[in-house]
Amino acid sequence: MSRGQGWYHTRMKVFGRLSGRTILLPAILPVLLLSFWNTFATATPATVVELEIEGGIGVATADYVSDGLRYAAETGAELVIINIDTPGGLMKPMRGIVQDILNSSVPVVVYVTPPGARADSAGTYILLSAHVAAMAPTTHLGAATPVPLVSPPQEDDSDEEAQPAGAMDRKVMNDAVSYIRALAERRGRNADWAEKAVTEAATLTAREALEQNVIEYVAADRGELLQLLDGVDIETSSGAKTLATAGAEIDVFEANWRTRLLAVISNPEIVLILGLIGLYGLMYEGWNPGAIVPGVVGAICLLLAAYALQVIPVNYAGLGLIFIGVALIVAEVFAPSFGALGIGGITAFVFGAIIMFDTDVPGFGISVVFVLGVAVVFAVLVVWLLGYLLKLRRRGAVSGRASIVGGVATVLDDFAASGKVWLEGEAWQARSDVPVKKDQEVVVRSMEGLVLVVEPVASTKDDASQ
Repeated sequence: MSRGQGWYHTRMKVFGRLSGRTILLPAILPVLLLSFWNTFATATPATVVELEIEGGIGVATADYVSDGLRYAAETGAELVIINIDTPGGLMKPMRGIVQDILNSSVPVVVYVTPPGARADSAGTYILLSAHVAAMAPTTHLGAATPVPLVSPPQEDDSDEEAQPAGAMDRKVMNDAVSYIRALAERRGRNADWAEKAVTEAATLTAREALEQNVIEYVAADRGELLQLLDGVDIETSSGAKTLATAGAEIDVFEANWRTRLLAVISNPEIVLILGLIGLYGLMYEGWNPGAIVPGVVGAICLLLAAYALQVIPVNYAGLGLIFIGVALIVAEVFAPSFGALGIGGITAFVFGAIIMFDTDVPGFGISVVFVLGVAVVFAVLVVWLLGYLLKLRRRGAVSGRASIVGGVATVLDDFAASGKVWLEGEAWQARSDVPVKKDQEVVVRSMEGLVLVVEPVASTKDDASQ
């Protein structure tokens, strides 16, 4: 073999080896990428988004949960845990929360915590709608009977047209039963007990709920709950998913400023205070035009109160009594009746506040002691304020021409026709038809430009006596 042929064969061998490796590369590359991905996924801990529901369930709560579930989906969270401790709340926001949970692509765990917490009424529906239901020891759930149904039984309910209230109660009852049974059946839980929670206001402790297949887990804390959930298969709206919660990082989702503001002003006690500040602010502006600040503050407070009244249950008969009570308290100042109008106003205000907010909806009642305290404080405030304003009006003008005419000045030097007098901290040019002496008191009868027309106080008294 010649030298040239040997070089050629060497090149062909090298080319053959490279060609073989090039052919094998597309087959090896996916295996390598999959290995890298598994290593990366194992090294990166899962994220669990945590939400908090505490107190009455209202519009602000529904907005907060909706934002939290959306955030979890956008960030690719492994799981959402909703810690709940609620006496119940409004039906419409509760249904909104349930729909968000049912349609969530991220598994949702509703966890009744801390120990001593509860998921009553609307909270029971939310718990049963979750992909996983869990409770801490010494917690309970149930009593899911719709509040408007709590009424005296009808003796004869065969004629629905004659007894529309009984017919409406039955419709609401049947709707609630069907709704809670559907939620329990979808998650494979005890639908018969769920029905009793509505029809009989039945309740269960955490241990009883676990034994009766109402919940899946009883966990002392979040750490234990995450350990129990690790490796569990969950069926979500986007398909089946196996949870990997071991060593998960917790991402606590906070409500935005709008939701926090709505949660604050949705409190019946805050609504009552905002409404009173608004009324008194506008009244003060009306009695003292030009003050500006009371009017602006009053208008803002009234608008906030009006907005809150649209998202919480109210009885407008009670609102009317509150307005009558305020009017009677104001009338007491202008037409003293030895306290009759004032006492009547306070009484109307108290009963109005109680009737307005005491709708028996859990989390949206109002304390009678609080109402009495507010009524007395604001009654004293309005009486003092109106009395002070009336006192100012009786004083007359305190500046300008009106405050000068009729005022008493002191003569600075003797003069017969014109000279100077001292009035309100200033020396004024004055004119008198009679001679006056130094330090003599004179009354200002009129003003001619910047010249005061005065006369002695003694002659004024003589004129009055004649």
